[in-house]
Amino acid sequence: MSDAIPATFRALRVHAEGGNHRVALETIGIDDLSPGNVVVRVAYSGINYKDALAVTGKGKILRGSPRVPGIDLAGHVVSSQDARYQPGDAVLVTGCNIGEQMDGGYSEYARLPADALVRLPAGLTFEEAMAIGTAGFTAALALQRMLDNHQTTTMGTILVTGATGGVGGIALSIFKAHGFKMAALTGKPEAAEYLHSIGADEVIDRESVIMGSKPLEGALWGGAVDNLGGDTLAWLTRTVKPWGNIASIGLAQAHTLSTTVMPFLLRGVSILGIHSVECPRAWRLELWKHLSTDWKPEGLLSKIATRTVILEDLTTVCEEYITGSVTGRTLVQHRQP
Repeated sequence: MSDAIPATFRALRVHAEGGNHRVALETIGIDDLSPGNVVVRVAYSGINYKDALAVTGKGKILRGSPRVPGIDLAGHVVSSQDARYQPGDAVLVTGCNIGEQMDGGYSEYARLPADALVRLPAGLTFEEAMAIGTAGFTAALALQRMLDNHQTTTMGTILVTGATGGVGGIALSIFKAHGFKMAALTGKPEAAEYLHSIGADEVIDRESVIMGSKPLEGALWGGAVDNLGGDTLAWLTRTVKPWGNIASIGLAQAHTLSTTVMPFLLRGVSILGIHSVECPRAWRLELWKHLSTDWKPEGLLSKIATRTVILEDLTTVCEEYITGSVTGRTLVQHRQP
């Protein structure tokens, strides 16, 4: 280990034992973290809905206790037992089971397996990388999978549900840049100006939608990016045009899906599962190359991620994510001792 690693540093840790949930900003040492062969001094992390569930205890996200949440981080390598990384290298991590099965990004130092790391692309700063984070990476994976399954701009408008969230906002931006006409479905009609500014051609108030109950409804959408699941995803299967794709990303509404096989048999609709945590490494590297160049969202720090908080703020801000009062992305800046 390099002597650049201090004897102690701060980390937000969740203790969950015997049905009790406790979260605290604690002073720990490197050996208190889960095993790994690379140590990173964390500069920035971000907040995802999954992180909010972990911090608040509203969802069973963490495996092990105590555990440091945070599924994203970016910073400099300070120690490495893997020849691919040297002290001083700028790196990022999204997903890869950090902040779940192993300790994650809400710590001033992180100890990680080398395979989880991605070199920070030349076209991104730490702040921009974390403004993208797992949310933006997931949106990019959705775009790639839809393109791979023959989604084209001529098929019609792409509807994004949960559009004011991190995944939804970045999906609007990168799909729009790729030439698609975009519609945003939201429960926050007051956010229409924001949604138009990041790529929405049309903003639809969720309360105005009549979903119907027929096996097939009128074909409205060329495809969709869905963050909700439940009744909304079922409605999408009934309203996407022939050969359109639905990227299934989240379950903010429900984890269930009640539909029929009719949209798949009579319209050729596809539901594409988007699993960003254990994405093959070759895909991960290629997508980050896109996200730092031709797929880099516009207005990352001026429109999408306009708020920066510190470790002390995390418990309060995560509660805001649970209540659905957050628009866009939030950066977490790590203060070093």
